Amino acid sequence: MALGLPAQALTVYDRGNAAEPETLDPHLVSTVQEANLMRDLFEGLTAHDAHANVAPGAAERWEASDDGRTWTFTLRPDARWSNGDPVTAEDFVYSLRRILDPTFAAKYANLLYPILNAEKVNKGEAPKEALGVAARDSRTLEIRLERPTPYFLELLTHQTTYPVHRASVERFGRDWVKPGRMVTNGAYRLAENLPNDHIRLEKNPFFHAASEVAIDVVNYVPLEDRGAALRRFQTAEIQSYDDVPAEQIAFIRRTLGDQLRIAPYVGVYYYAVNVRKAPFADPRVRRALSMALDREFIAEKVWAGTMLPAYGWVPPGFDGYAPVEASWRSMSQLEREDAALALLKEAGFDPAGKRLEVEIRYNSGENHQNTATAIADMWKAIGVDARLINADGKTHYAHLQNRGDFDVARAAWIADYRDPQNFLFLGLSDNVGFNYPGWNSPPYDALVKASDAMADPAERLATLRKAEAILVDEQPMIPILFYASKALVSDRLKGWEDNVMDIHPTRYLRLEP
Repeated sequence: MALGLPAQALTVYDRGNAAEPETLDPHLVSTVQEANLMRDLFEGLTAHDAHANVAPGAAERWEASDDGRTWTFTLRPDARWSNGDPVTAEDFVYSLRRILDPTFAAKYANLLYPILNAEKVNKGEAPKEALGVAARDSRTLEIRLERPTPYFLELLTHQTTYPVHRASVERFGRDWVKPGRMVTNGAYRLAENLPNDHIRLEKNPFFHAASEVAIDVVNYVPLEDRGAALRRFQTAEIQSYDDVPAEQIAFIRRTLGDQLRIAPYVGVYYYAVNVRKAPFADPRVRRALSMALDREFIAEKVWAGTMLPAYGWVPPGFDGYAPVEASWRSMSQLEREDAALALLKEAGFDPAGKRLEVEIRYNSGENHQNTATAIADMWKAIGVDARLINADGKTHYAHLQNRGDFDVARAAWIADYRDPQNFLFLGLSDNVGFNYPGWNSPPYDALVKASDAMADPAERLATLRKAEAILVDEQPMIPILFYASKALVSDRLKGWEDNVMDIHPTRYLRLEP
């Protein structure tokens, strides 16, 4: 029995997820696969609808001051936690102060720096009470900003802004995320968590739109092996999966037809280069490694045409923004290899003598392994010897975020909100959680931060473009591919709308018999 219904009466959705979550705390998660879970368990002031458009979430309405720096949100009168407690404005005040508390060490906290005094609070330069959030009454929340922020409403859909249940957090500490203790305000609540097997979520009867939620139970099944996920999809053990083995694209298209969903997706697949150590601190070495990559081959052969070659950092698709491309974009691949060899020789390396040795770290998955193998072969052509090391996704990203040692490491960034700043902030020197290379460029920092204060949209985007030019020139993060989303979606699963954010909350889906 569950949810007051016999087991046979429940609609159960088995949802493949490409990695095991490191945590279920919304203020500590950082990967796309974790965000999928958060989106079902929690709801921010605003939320994404089925088409990834910004819609009312826990707040039923809002208004902004004339200068765009003060926002007032009115919470829904029927907003409830999964234990029946009302969701209040004070819950959001508590939660935003929590994630910005420097002792909490949230890696994503700097995403919230548009909020007044958020950066000072997060760096221990101001008390948490100085944060620009206040509960005017139980249903009215005021948020003051440092400056007008064009993407602010979409930022509020992100898990960093989700409320947490204060009584549960304070009573159980870090164990508050365990089944039987976790209280959430989204369409689902946590029922079971069996690591490396499944996470079971059940419909939250107190959710304000519970009557519109068609699926009673969603089981998130972690599957890093894309081939295994495909086999489980074919046998109907899962009804969706958020990736595919690229080398089997032709077979999948032939056998599964429209159940393979490929759509534009705002994201970049890249290799982070550890500039904290020699010889990778030398930009000549980084440029050489980047120039030697045959991105067209990787996109077409390794990824079977499901990705696009990336010669700049910011993906296409942002209104009014002209992405930057590397100065050597127009050269042939042979010309690039010759130029790469010359750069390495300038840096003290020689294919016939002192060869450059590089260790490539990547997270498990056939697509990542095939990419790393292809890149190792390409680097061999310029006298670089590469050794491959892989780990599961949870271990891999924890290693990067905790500043573990590496030479070159596979990573990716998917838009949290639709603005080029969301990609460029990764290169900021104080972005400890996600500037994996440890790159520090004062001119770059100055441009990105100056753009934050610009009211003129054209001037702001032009300034961000100047910053991107520095990043693309120095190559601390080597862009390789721009994403397209690739998903397996059962004919039984309805309501899955392709969108550039690749967001598909379970509350909008339904399963046909």
